[in-house]
Amino acid sequence: MRQTIIGLAAVAFGAILWAGDAAMADDSLYSLQTTTLDGKPADLAQYKGKVALAVNVASKCGLTPQYEGLEKLHKELQGKGFTVLGFPSNDFGGQEPGTPEEIVTFCRKNYGVTFPMFSKLVTKSGPDQSPIYATLARGGGELPAWNFAKYVIGKDGKVVKFFGSKVAPDDKELRATIDAALAK
Repeated sequence: MRQTIIGLAAVAFGAILWAGDAAMADDSLYSLQTTTLDGKPADLAQYKGKVALAVNVASKCGLTPQYEGLEKLHKELQGKGFTVLGFPSNDFGGQEPGTPEEIVTFCRKNYGVTFPMFSKLVTKSGPDQSPIYATLARGGGELPAWNFAKYVIGKDGKVVKFFGSKVAPDDKELRATIDAALAK
């Protein structure tokens, strides 16, 4: 009897490990859940079938004016199955210290942001890293080195290409990558 219980426990434990490995192997951003800036649950599966640009944003960064280009890109392409996804982060230089309400107010007032914005998260590797950025790093091979790093996400939720912070939203290569992902 004892051997049967131990055997069943080992099988159950193996199944749990396999399920965890399968989830890790998925690497689809659209398999994750998070919260919006107003604290409501957000299932990223709602973007499945769309191309997205995931960006770690910050309100007090020298690159903050990129919000304007991100919003322009979002408005121009949203009817074609594209969206920008903003993920505030305070990881670099403490440049996103605000509360969710302050972030929303700042983005709307200064840049007219209408694209989806989510709760502040940790992009850097470590025990506090958001599952979103763990997934993006596995799929894109890189983590942001600063604010406004960009990941083009395909319709399947997998990273198509990573772009560094200094790549502007109107960059030709970035736009070509988005256009190619939309055409698939």
